[in-house]
Amino acid sequence: MKLTPYEQSLLEGAEGRGVQKAMEIVVALGRIYGAEDLVEISSAQVAGVSYKNLGEAGLEFLSDWAAQGARVRVPTTLNPAGLDLHNWRQLGFDAAFAAKQQRVLEAFAAMGIPPSCTCTPYLVGNVPARGEHVAWAESSAVSFANSVLGARTNREGGPSALAAAIVGRTARYGLHLDVNRRAQLVVEVRCPVRSLSDFGVLGILVGQQARHRVPYLRGLDTTRLLNWPAGLDLLKTLGAAMAASGAVALYHVEGVTPESDEPDIIAPGAERITVTDLRAGYQALERGEQFALDLVWFGCPHASLAELEEIVRLLNGRRCKVPLWVTMARALRDEAARNGLLQRFEALGGHVVADTCLVVAPMQGLGFRCMATPCAKGAYYAPTHSGMAVHFSSPEACVEAAVTGRWIAEADEKVER
Repeated sequence: MKLTPYEQSLLEGAEGRGVQKAMEIVVALGRIYGAEDLVEISSAQVAGVSYKNLGEAGLEFLSDWAAQGARVRVPTTLNPAGLDLHNWRQLGFDAAFAAKQQRVLEAFAAMGIPPSCTCTPYLVGNVPARGEHVAWAESSAVSFANSVLGARTNREGGPSALAAAIVGRTARYGLHLDVNRRAQLVVEVRCPVRSLSDFGVLGILVGQQARHRVPYLRGLDTTRLLNWPAGLDLLKTLGAAMAASGAVALYHVEGVTPESDEPDIIAPGAERITVTDLRAGYQALERGEQFALDLVWFGCPHASLAELEEIVRLLNGRRCKVPLWVTMARALRDEAARNGLLQRFEALGGHVVADTCLVVAPMQGLGFRCMATPCAKGAYYAPTHSGMAVHFSSPEACVEAAVTGRWIAEADEKVER
């Protein structure tokens, strides 16, 4: 692999052991994947932030790296932590866990990374332009960066994204190359896809078929998807679900995503499939078993202000009988507080939980057993990652469950309407 004289000097330790370790990781990955050289990046998104996932070994690794003088040289954002950094006591999180989580964030801070703690960095200012090379971890963020923004990143792991941020470079392979951004699967959508949960279910079904390939979707309502911010939320939900059930890091939607109209964007010999019904996806995500509902959750990926506004609209002045959590970036929670939206939501019994996500939080210690959600990615991961049974349906059904305190299955009705 060809390195510039400056890059070679970093590899040889010219700027200290911390930078050298980062360059060793970047170069090793480049050699493994056959990269010819490195490419400068404009930003990074680092995963592996929750102490639940890192454990003591991960905390020690980050602390040692910071102590070796590693510092990021591009704007860098962090994935969700394992709890709400300000309100963890009120929510019932363990003090010992909170202390460990704080040490993780101190290690990142020593490397120059503020505690943004969100899986939607593009909602809090990390917005790469089309064609920019970045090094992002977290599968839904990677999908959004590649597909909706037209930036270029592979599915980085936490250490590799951090290494790239420290040296300001990543290896030029995979989705950094034009040839690998062409679609190998064409999906004809021939059924109604309207709600947030519909788009999530479609993503689950497509991801299962696409696996690691790039899909090209036809037949979706382009007018609705191009109407932001609502369209943005539908696209992030779609991409998050494909990344969860498959390994999709880039997708194209005809007439919507920035690269969908490029010549030869569909590779010769691409497989073609048709989706005519969402029912199987709804049924696969419905794993509520016989437990009583004790939590309703929105915000996987992290919610936007538009999503929070829609939840308040659906509540229509009614108070919640079971906890209704919306997970989102702290920067957006603060904005909601400034414009009064947070107060309107909390007055109805809702909780905006910042900095974390139920998938990476130690939910088993909070006493919850069964939740309802319209978020396909969250429903897909919650049983194994959070130890919770899951009811899955539309945002309307989930808000009704929060208000009434009981679950009424209506998945079949939703996909047949």
